[in-house]
This record gives sequence, C-alpha cells and structure tokens, in this order.
Amino acid sequence: MHEPGCNAEKKRVQFPVSWVWIAATAALCMVFTLGLVPIAAAQGNGGRPPSAPGQTLNIPNNRKYTSTIQNVFDFIQRQYVEEVDPKILFEGAMTGMLNALEDPYSSFLPEAEMTDLNDTTQGNFGGVGLYVSKPLGMRPDGKPNYIEVASPIEDTPGWRAGINPGDLIIEVDGEATDILTQDEAVSRLRGVPGVDVKLLIRRGEKLEFPVTLTRAIIEVPTAKHAMIGETGYLKLLTFTPMTAARARDAINEFKAANYKSFILDLRNNYGGLLNSAVDISGLFLDGGVVVSTKSRIPQENHVFNVQKGAQVPADIPVVVLINKGSASASEIVAGALKDRGRAYLVGEKSYGKGSVQQVYNLDNVGFKITTARYYTPSDVNIDKIGIPPDLEVKFPEFTEADAEKLNELLNDNKIFAFVKENPRAGAAQVEAFARTLERDYKLDFSLLKRLIRNEMNRTTIAPVYDLEYDVQLQEAVKILQNGSYRRLMQNTRTLKDLQEEALEDLPLAS
Repeated sequence: MHEPGCNAEKKRVQFPVSWVWIAATAALCMVFTLGLVPIAAAQGNGGRPPSAPGQTLNIPNNRKYTSTIQNVFDFIQRQYVEEVDPKILFEGAMTGMLNALEDPYSSFLPEAEMTDLNDTTQGNFGGVGLYVSKPLGMRPDGKPNYIEVASPIEDTPGWRAGINPGDLIIEVDGEATDILTQDEAVSRLRGVPGVDVKLLIRRGEKLEFPVTLTRAIIEVPTAKHAMIGETGYLKLLTFTPMTAARARDAINEFKAANYKSFILDLRNNYGGLLNSAVDISGLFLDGGVVVSTKSRIPQENHVFNVQKGAQVPADIPVVVLINKGSASASEIVAGALKDRGRAYLVGEKSYGKGSVQQVYNLDNVGFKITTARYYTPSDVNIDKIGIPPDLEVKFPEFTEADAEKLNELLNDNKIFAFVKENPRAGAAQVEAFARTLERDYKLDFSLLKRLIRNEMNRTTIAPVYDLEYDVQLQEAVKILQNGSYRRLMQNTRTLKDLQEEALEDLPLAS
C-alpha cells in the first residue's frame, strides 16, 4: 500500500554523520569511561562510573542504540526547519533517558539544580548569608512583590550589616527584584567569595538605604539546638559534611548544662549524605552496624559500622521525632536507633525512601542515579513503606468544611494584616485576636494561634522550638519527664519484627 505522491520503492533513510559529531561523541564517551566520578553522594558514599566492573552490558545492542542516537542528533542539526542549540538536544536526551527509568530519584540535573546540590553536599557556598522568600502571586496590599528577607544567618555579611527579617530587597546590583523569580534573586546574591554585591533595602513604609555586602563562604545551616528543662533538644535540618560537627557542638553544650535526656528532631528532614547519617548514628551507638547497602553491582555492597565511644552515653534516654517529611538519611538514623534499641520514636510514619543515589558531574550539569538500596540493622528495606513510630502522635486534621473556612480566612488576609499592624504582639493580644477569628470562622482555636504565630515568625528569627503548639514535641517531653521511658523501651520491636508481624496478619489465599 502506497501513499499518494510517494515513491513506490522502499528506501532506507540514511542519516549522515559528521566528523564533528563523531568527535563530540567520542569526547563524551571518554568522560563517561575515564573522567566520570561522583562529585557528591546524595544519600550515597561515593561510587564508580556507570561502567563499573561487575556490570553485565549488552555490547551489540548498546552500539546499535548509541549509533542511532548519534545519527538522529546529527539529522536534527542538519534538517530541522530552524537551527537548534546542541545543548538543548543534549539536555533533552539526558532528561529522557533518566526519566525512562521511571525512578523518581534518578534524574538529569541542569546547571541550577547541580549548583544547589553542590551547596548542600559540600556544606557551603559563596553568598551573603540571607534566607529570602518571594510569595507567589500579588501581595495582599497590591504593592510590588519584592524579595523579602526571611532570616539572616548569624555571623555572615548580611547579619553583620544589620539586615533584619522582614526587610525587602528592592534591588540587587541595580536590578529590581519584583521582576525576578526567587531562584533568580538567589543566584544574584550568591557568587564568588570576596566580590561585592550592592543591595537597596526597604524597611517599613518609607525607610530605604543602600548596603554593599562582600560575599563570603556561607555554611549551609544544618542544626538547631536548645535546652528544654533538663532535656537537650537537637533539630537536624539536613545531612551535610558539617552536620556531625554541629551535633557534637550541641552535645558538648548539653553536657555543660548537665542534661538528663535527649530529643533528636528529624521531622521534615529530607536527607542528605549517607556518611553524615552514619556519623550522626555513631554519636548515640556504642559501635556496631548502622546500615548496609545492596546492589546488583558488587562494589556498591557495603556494611557501615561505627566505632565504640558514643558521645551520648547509654544511660541518657533518647526520643527521636519523625514525620512523613523524614526521608532517606533521616530514616537511616531513625531506623538504626530503633533497631539497635537506642531510642523511642514519636510522631508519624516516615516517608519511605530506602534507596541510595550517586551524583555524577558532566561539566556544569550532571545527573543522579539510584545505585543501591539500603537496609537497617535488622536487615529491612523501608522503601515505599516508611518507619512507623513507636508512639503515633498526629496534628489535628482538617475536615472539608474546615478547609473551606481556612481558605476563606487566608483569602481575607486578616492574619497578614494583624501581624503587619502588630509585629510585636504579645501572648494576650494574639489570644484575643485568635478568639475573634474562632468566632468569625468557626475554626479550632489552637490552629488559629499557630497560624498567627507562623506569620509572626515569617518576619522574625523563628524560635528553635515551640512547645506551646507542637503536640509531638509535647509528647516527647512528657515521656522523658514522667519516668515512662524505660518501660516503653521494653516493648519496642525491630523493623524486621514489625514487618514479619504484618505478614502474619495478612489473610491466607484460598
């Protein structure tokens, strides 16, 4: 069957291949085979190139497919109706290949994402030390949506210059920030240490003043700590090369304060470096296994142990807080402390990311790829399952009616207006306003107080913890203070025990 106007003779289309493309392909292959080393191990421990020994490769098929990709690339360059930047084709091909794995943790990393990942995995970057935000959409008062300072990082150029939470950055090096996205504004503020950046700051309604900051090396904030009575409270934000050192600093302060118990808060900690998670676990475990990794590549199979000499003695009770935002490296720590009988877990089931990724550099871009799965000390993989807490404590959930009322409240911008008019409102003033909102919107009083407090914290340096509204933290403190910890620990079970019990409870097939 022939289409009208077509030559009836079947012809095989030959895609011409230019020497330029062959040379470029050869160079790229050399990168993969000789120079491709992981710049960082996001939830990993370092690794080898994808062509590591031990892999079984189908060489004939590989050559056929890579040759076809080369030919199509060259054909597009020669025949497409418009000239195409080869970088676009390269990034599109990389994105497609990694997306084809249907693995949410394997992906191509454009330059901006690679830079952000470098900052996290290296633990520092060049910048001015300001957390900034930019609300989506128009401001409630209709004014331009400038970049807003959420918080300065202590002992950084922005902090030393006296920039405050709530200040607006109107311009960066003469460029207005209302036309920039948040990512674009962050890229303007970051840069080579030692180089100046000029800001125009607006404070309040009328005060505007220029500030020149010299960029410096900024450490990625990774930990917060404080004492709650006789309990040391340590919140880990992410796992970087600096995390264990900051945790040791906190523990030394707790020791000086004669602490009697410990709360490790891993809620909403998305993970980070596997080695950092092992180091943190070693602060609580007196030697032994923390985690193991298993892969189809023998070189990726490892057992991670820690040495004896825990920084937190065995007679110090430990409660770990987790929730659905606790993932990967956080789950490694929580799983190790639970399986080893070193901590009692409070909160909600964790996210369930039990895989290890390696990150590989391709000049200014890169990619991350899953190379192994990790297993807790009881030999359990929690991928897509998560770690259940020993004691489940949830925040109040919304009904559909509550959601509608809450949406109405937020659209009315009453909380925003209240905080703007009363930036230093005391507890009595906040409570009175919350009672008014409770009457008008029929919403939970404690929820309303928390929403008001959150809005106030958005333009101030937030406290390390908020015991008044944090019901999970309240329960952790209660366990440590009422003497029930030892009894509760006697009834905890390893993750393997829990999974085996779950299998026993499944109905038998008939």
